Amino acid sequence: MDRRILAEALRLSDRHRPYVLVHVVETQGSVPGKKGASLLYREDGTTLGTVGGAQLEERAKLLARGALDRHAGGLHHFELRAWEAGALPSLCGGSVDLAVTYVSPRPNLLLWGGGHVAQALARQVRLLDYDFSIADDRPEYLGSELFPQARHRILSSPQELPSRIAASEERFSHVYLLGYDAAKDQEVAFGLLPQFPGRVGLVASRTKAELTRRALRERGLSEEVLARLRTPIGLPLGGVTPEEIALSVAAEIVQELHASDGKGEGASEPAP
Repeated sequence: MDRRILAEALRLSDRHRPYVLVHVVETQGSVPGKKGASLLYREDGTTLGTVGGAQLEERAKLLARGALDRHAGGLHHFELRAWEAGALPSLCGGSVDLAVTYVSPRPNLLLWGGGHVAQALARQVRLLDYDFSIADDRPEYLGSELFPQARHRILSSPQELPSRIAASEERFSHVYLLGYDAAKDQEVAFGLLPQFPGRVGLVASRTKAELTRRALRERGLSEEVLARLRTPIGLPLGGVTPEEIALSVAAEIVQELHASDGKGEGASEPAP
């Protein structure tokens, strides 16, 4: 593969952006793109590399766009014999098999509240090579001794945090409200839920969760918006310690990340 494509794939992964790789995996006869030719398709529609140009490349771009939308790729066969029914308008005379691979962005968590659960979750997600940042309004809970691998340490009031997230170039996949103060958790949720597209989770007892939802409803959040607040968080493993809660949350992220596996990545699909 072209090293420029490898470098761009790494750059996009580090910025938590999805992309699609299209590879020529098999050829027969005369074809424009030889085996191993590759194209990288970004979410804004721009590309790097080529699988051979002409109509084959345009079809590759359409397949890549569909893979981004579906979060799944597949294998696709193309005949390059314009004189045959169903073939591309090409006179090359051969055939090409393309592998389309959707590459999802690595999870990138923002943890509000630097207490015991946040510390345990930070350790857990780094074992999975996921990224995280920590936010708190107490500077002593943002130190490198507590969170040595944090991408960012954000000292912020709960009222200001949602707007700071919105203005940041950092793309978070999940925000977890792990705060030490229920009123401050609620304040972050109130500002965050209407505008943050990712997962919002709240560590809470059943009573705290019900009271939080009631208060947010009274402050004007719709049921549709409130439905985006996940509480309790994590898979129901039955754990109660910070480390056990962190494990259940990490397991839930892994489960959701791979929920679409087997829905097309290895399946052969006819060319459109």
